[in-house]
Amino acid sequence: MNRADAAPEARPPLAVDIDGTLTDRNRVVDPRVFDALREWPAPVVLATGKALPYPVALCEFAGLATLVVAENGGVVCLDTETRDDIVVDGDRTAADRVAAAYRDAGHDLGWGSLDLVNRWRETEIAVSRDAPLDPLREIAVEYGLDVVDTGFAYHVVSPDVDKGRGLSIVADRLGRDPEEFVAIGDSANDVATFEVVGRSFAVANADEAATQAADLVTDAAYADGFIEALSTVRSSS
Repeated sequence: MNRADAAPEARPPLAVDIDGTLTDRNRVVDPRVFDALREWPAPVVLATGKALPYPVALCEFAGLATLVVAENGGVVCLDTETRDDIVVDGDRTAADRVAAAYRDAGHDLGWGSLDLVNRWRETEIAVSRDAPLDPLREIAVEYGLDVVDTGFAYHVVSPDVDKGRGLSIVADRLGRDPEEFVAIGDSANDVATFEVVGRSFAVANADEAATQAADLVTDAAYADGFIEALSTVRSSS
């Protein structure tokens, strides 16, 4: 039997980033990904830097079981027919102190007074990439935190929290080994995921950290690259 004709159930579970991977350059989700995700015959985990409500909503509207790694690994959520659980792996208190010190230094987080970007975050804060990075990093270090540039925002995070750790929690709850997963992403915050899975893809628009860490870089960018990665996995499963 040709490998391309292998049984669908032999396909690996996926760990997929959202911004820059399922979207275009303006963070608009490509409508083609809905069918691609829903029809994948294995678990799909959305692993993102966004706050929990965003990937949960995407699962809802895409018709997926809720398997989510949010806040760069700080929050994990499973809501399936066989398992429901939320794990908060971090504490936002120190990140809030960084934000306060950053404001005291004369800088703004960059989201306006409503700040929907951080409203539902539980373990980190995100700062606009239009804000100055160097003072943010200096203040974060004082509080023992890291700053991760995802290409869409600067995230102030605990150094022991990342997407790879979050995916390992999901895999454990599902009775899977993280090495069974294929990961697809575009940014430095996906590197930790790439390190724990069996196979990884960076889409063509990915930053240097992601392209260096990935097993394969797609020819196509953004959602086109995601679709290309799925096609490659199908042909080799």
